[in-house]
Amino acid sequence: MLRQVAALPVRIKKGRIEVLLVTTRETRRWIAPRGWLIPGKTAAQSARIEAEEEAGATGRLRPDPIGTYLAEKRFEDGTVQPCEVEVFRLDVTRLRRRWDEMHERSRAWYTVEAAVAIVGEPGLVAILESLPAEAEG
Repeated sequence: MLRQVAALPVRIKKGRIEVLLVTTRETRRWIAPRGWLIPGKTAAQSARIEAEEEAGATGRLRPDPIGTYLAEKRFEDGTVQPCEVEVFRLDVTRLRRRWDEMHERSRAWYTVEAAVAIVGEPGLVAILESLPAEAEG
C-alpha cells in the first residue's frame, strides 16, 4: 500500500482549538496538508515540509503521530489508489503570507466542529473528532 504523511496545523484562539485546512489542487476538497515521504527525512520531517509548502504554516511539530487513516490518492492520469496517511500535529507559530503553493490551493482556519463538517475523508474526520474542542490547561 502507498504511504503518505500529513500535518494537522492547529492553533488556539479564544481558548478553542482551530485547524488549518487546505484544498486539493484538482477537486478543491478540504484536507490536511499531505504528501509523500521525502528521501532522507523522517515521516515527521516530511509532514512539516508539506505544511510549509501547501499551507505556509510553520511551528512546533509533535514527533509522534496523532493517528493514521486510509485515503484515496488520485493521480494525474485519473487512476486512484488506496494510501495510508500518518498524521502529525503541528502547533502553528507562524503563517506565511506567501508560500510555495499559494496559487494552487486555498487555506482556511476552522473550528474542530466546522472542519469535521467539511472534510470528506472519514479517517481524517475521526482524527479531527479525537481532538479536544477546547484548549487544555
